[in-house]
Amino acid sequence: MYDAMRETFEATDEVALEEGLPPVGGSLLGPTPPNGRQLAEATAGTAQLAHFTVSVALYRALRAVLGPPDRFLAVSFGEIAALVAAGSLDVCDGARVACRLARYMAAHRGAMLLVHAGERDTTELLRARPGTGLALACVNDPSECVVSGPAAAIAGLEHLALERQIPASRLKLDLLAHHPDLSDTADAFCSYLQGVTLRRPAVPVHSAVNGLYTSRDELARGLANCLVLPVRLPSVLLDAVTSSAVVLEVGTGESLTRNVLRTMPDGQVAAYNPLRTASFAWEAPTGVQGGQSSPQSMAERGTS
Repeated sequence: MYDAMRETFEATDEVALEEGLPPVGGSLLGPTPPNGRQLAEATAGTAQLAHFTVSVALYRALRAVLGPPDRFLAVSFGEIAALVAAGSLDVCDGARVACRLARYMAAHRGAMLLVHAGERDTTELLRARPGTGLALACVNDPSECVVSGPAAAIAGLEHLALERQIPASRLKLDLLAHHPDLSDTADAFCSYLQGVTLRRPAVPVHSAVNGLYTSRDELARGLANCLVLPVRLPSVLLDAVTSSAVVLEVGTGESLTRNVLRTMPDGQVAAYNPLRTASFAWEAPTGVQGGQSSPQSMAERGTS
């Protein structure tokens, strides 16, 4: 298990040097790994490469213990790691794609607001702020959305939400994501991806932006769509996850796990993040209805 993680970090550290970024493998595997703030303050792209590497390394460790998953749920920046895990990209190309996407996104400053309300109420907030450049970026679950836009407009939307007694909070991101103003950047990213070796996923990949990928030809445009189109997690999740499934969030956080549990009917699935669950047993987990179930692996949320 440790070997699978070490090999991943060694491969992506080589890409980091190519891209002019500091290698992160040694520090992430060391006794005092950097926190999110330290990664964010490093050279642009360092945090994204670190998140990508952790997701792929954790997936490889889980696969070594549990065997292959039934499918992947790929969300936002995590689509890159999911496509690596599904065999569509090799690790080094995936790391290069992650670095390129990070540079594209760093060129577009903005802000993102987490709104603790469903899509209808969040859309009503946006209608009250026409012409401000705000866009619905993510529908995470029936009670949580994210809005993307200029920093000043996001501040105004946060004030309006609080006036209407809708809890809202700024995400620690100073950029745009899932925003229509990034259409030119999405086209440039898609053109770049045409030169990257992409293969049809060997395991089904359900994109929270694009739905189920069925061919190699969809991948470049699908990844580029994550810059401009919103995440709509509930509908894709209901299509991807079957009753009594075990869902593993492969990343550093637990937000996807919460979104899954809020979206799926009570007791229908089990959901975990192995890195954040001290009691997680590193052996094949049992489905919530008592039958053995292959783990369904979820790529990290990334920017969502």
